[in-house]
Amino acid sequence: MGGGNFEASLQQRLTERKQQQLYRRRRTMTSAQGAEVIIDGRPCINFCSNDYLGHANHDKLKQAAIAAARDYGVGSGASHLVCGHSVYHHRLEEALAELTGRPRALLFSTGYMANMGAITALVGKGDFVFQDKLNHASLIDGGLLSGARFQRFLHNDVDALAARLARCQGTGRQLVVVDGVFSMDGDIARYPNLPKCAMTITPV
Repeated sequence: MGGGNFEASLQQRLTERKQQQLYRRRRTMTSAQGAEVIIDGRPCINFCSNDYLGHANHDKLKQAAIAAARDYGVGSGASHLVCGHSVYHHRLEEALAELTGRPRALLFSTGYMANMGAITALVGKGDFVFQDKLNHASLIDGGLLSGARFQRFLHNDVDALAARLARCQGTGRQLVVVDGVFSMDGDIARYPNLPKCAMTITPV
């Protein structure tokens, strides 16, 4: 495909997305994260942030970040396993392990990476991963990248899940992955009804 044709096809797809009301534009925030923010110059009440505990603009955390940047800079230089596992990360992992009563804790840079990492560590080729159709994208991506055979079941339908599990008995490990609270709908997973034989990941 020639360069002109390729660009024309991309432009057509962009036009179609706009016509379908699917074209997204980023809005510029000129304030700190919080319950009230300034978006595109207008004061707004923020209903869509993940900063549930209000830590993003907490004064003690800002001062700690300033001190860490002053002492250690603003980049790790590489992944943790290469040369980037700082003493701050290590101390936090030890504190979290003690808090939760676990022998070890492992930090990820984002919840997205944590979900992908957990799933790919638990299952692989020859295994099965079953996911609610309304799971967060990080869980879906983790299931697809794991190499396990990937199946989705109807939202919060434990009977549909049980039927899929029954068809896959004795063919490798089975991992059931569901959100604790489904972010786009706000409903809660029916954990008491999940099959006992399945492992379950609950994203934080």
